[in-house]
Amino acid sequence: MSIGPFQALACPLDGTPLHCHGSAWTCASGHSFDVASQGYTHLLPVQHKRSRDPGDSKEMVAARRRFLTAGFYQPVAAAVGRAVLAGLPADATISCLDAGCGEGYYLRELAAAVPEDQALQLLGLDISKWAVLAAAKQDRRVNWVVGSNARLPVLAGTLDRLLCLFGFPVYPEFARVLKPGGLLLQADAGPDHLRELREIIYPSLKPERPAGAQTPPGFRRLPTQTLRFPIELTSAGQIADLLAMTPHLHRASAEGRAKAAALTALSLGVEVRLTCFERCLD
Repeated sequence: MSIGPFQALACPLDGTPLHCHGSAWTCASGHSFDVASQGYTHLLPVQHKRSRDPGDSKEMVAARRRFLTAGFYQPVAAAVGRAVLAGLPADATISCLDAGCGEGYYLRELAAAVPEDQALQLLGLDISKWAVLAAAKQDRRVNWVVGSNARLPVLAGTLDRLLCLFGFPVYPEFARVLKPGGLLLQADAGPDHLRELREIIYPSLKPERPAGAQTPPGFRRLPTQTLRFPIELTSAGQIADLLAMTPHLHRASAEGRAKAAALTALSLGVEVRLTCFERCLD
């Protein structure tokens, strides 16, 4: 198995190729982006930020790291790995971006699943500098960057695989950076995902919106896989970490959050939709 960084980065200011020289990435126009001592690169210009410190906070990243490394979502990671590697030649070398990588759990699990005779070039991107910092501290083999899905700092047509796991898909950008025949793998919460927790923190559950049936332009929809499995949380800390890494933390009322904080154990059902799209040939 060979795991290495993805090299086809693009300047976030003018879109031209970036080249790594020592501890900085530079483009032909003279723009330069330093590689931090922790091993990541900040490719989100201030004019592209919507807030001073966008994305997940340091506390949310820490909660997600504790919860995921405990293995609760390992079946999701395993399914993602199988989908990424399915049908590849034995000696394949592929490039993969996790767009919204968080603290890097799914890319680390993917790297661990790669057969010895295959090579994987990995790029993890997140708008949260705290998430990227946490990811870079755990695995230096991956190229970690702070950036936005709205303007991916990636050259056109250079990716074989693109992951958007519980994130915010920007399909025109995803279509731009994927090679023809490349795959977009998207994970979204199903209608019964964490229902037991939602029933505690909300007065009533809203009717579920129907799953998006439209296929994004430039893609062909492949079969959707639905994952369902139970998890058992056995401490108040685990419950707090799960709540902190979901949008429900901010959507729930103070009363709902107090109810969750009073729990010391919780049985939950996980339901995740795994949808695969193939980039159409131009």
